[in-house]
Amino acid sequence: MNLLGPDAPLVIAHRGASGYHPEHTESAYRVAIEHGADAVEPDLVASRDGVLVIRHENEMSKSTDVAEQPEFADRRTTKSIDGVSRTGWFTEDFTWAELSTLRATEPLPGIRFASLVHSGTEPIMRLEDLLALLDEQERQVGAVLEIKHASYFAGIGLPLDALLVGALEAAGWTNDPRLTIESFELTFFDRLRERGVGGRFIYLVESKGVPFDRPHASYASSLTDEGLGELRRHVDGISVSKKLLLQKDEAGVVSSTDLVERAHAAGLLIYGWTLRAENQFLHLGHRGDGAASDHGDWPTEFGLILASGIDGVFSDHPDLALQVRRNLVTPA
Repeated sequence: MNLLGPDAPLVIAHRGASGYHPEHTESAYRVAIEHGADAVEPDLVASRDGVLVIRHENEMSKSTDVAEQPEFADRRTTKSIDGVSRTGWFTEDFTWAELSTLRATEPLPGIRFASLVHSGTEPIMRLEDLLALLDEQERQVGAVLEIKHASYFAGIGLPLDALLVGALEAAGWTNDPRLTIESFELTFFDRLRERGVGGRFIYLVESKGVPFDRPHASYASSLTDEGLGELRRHVDGISVSKKLLLQKDEAGVVSSTDLVERAHAAGLLIYGWTLRAENQFLHLGHRGDGAASDHGDWPTEFGLILASGIDGVFSDHPDLALQVRRNLVTPA
């Protein structure tokens, strides 16, 4: 019996139901909706002609068949993206007309064997395509838009805040209650606010390192009580790596950290990523004896995180997260 009531954690399909279909494909999003996900999450980058394209990264060699297309062989290059050298094919070097000829591929072929049957069968998507798909649904399904490499794109003349405003206005989503926007760059939200964009603003926080737009402020400093209080002035919540939500004691027992409680005390929502069932992605204490691709003790791990009081979780397997959520009950 589900006694969670209206405060049940949101289950957000991470890049669609990407545990079953190649990420960011229409079929992955449709399966997530069929599973009952409360929202879906697309990552957004830009094409050369300013179209917001749904890809996890602007470098596409692992998630599309671009390397197999001889007409694009000369587009392969090396760039520094947020201080990291990357070699491959980048969305900003292609028009949308060119990108639309590519097919999405399974980026984890050694883990997601069942998904390989769908690899290379579907085109990549634009933000407008996904918003139109959500508008077709009989029930309300949210969109959690993750903005990738905002400073980098602004530096090459493709400001994602302006492109996002245009896309949302065209789709009628500017102040839609279904809309949530995430970014690893806090300054991006200030620019959106200046442009009159509504919705929930959620700051993405890694388990280590520094944000590219604020190298003086580590992610760790944002998670102190003082740092959380400061974030409340800019955003509605935070979205954190699963590593920040789980801890293991000397006896090897895995439990929840106090981050959810502290975020709520600061007046912030808190989401967590990413719930995946395969051994490779589970906490060491929840891995089974099988191969990296086998499912481990995901019910325990998902249950710990969902029962922590968290406001939402991202999952490659939204059906499994929803199953755990249904099984949660309030204490007697």
